[in-house]
Amino acid sequence: MPTFHLDGNLVHFAAFTNHIGFYALPSGNREFQEELSHYKTGKGSIQFPLNEPMPTALIEKIVKFRVQENKAKASIKKKK
Repeated sequence: MPTFHLDGNLVHFAAFTNHIGFYALPSGNREFQEELSHYKTGKGSIQFPLNEPMPTALIEKIVKFRVQENKAKASIKKKK
C-alpha cells in the first residue's frame, strides 16, 4: 500500500474494485468527520467511490492537517 511519509506515516492509499481507499489515520477522520459524512468511513479509512469525482480539495485539507500533526509530534520528540 503506497504511503507518504513526513516525520512518520502521513497518509496511505490503495485502489479497489469500486473505490479508492484513503487512510489518514484516525485523527484525520475525526478532524474532518462532518465533511466525510458523505463517504463510507472506518476508524482510519475513507472510501472514495470511483463513480464520483475525487474530492481533491478535501484530500488536500486532510493531508495538510496530517502534515501539521506530524510536524508537531516531531518537534516534541526533538525537545525530549
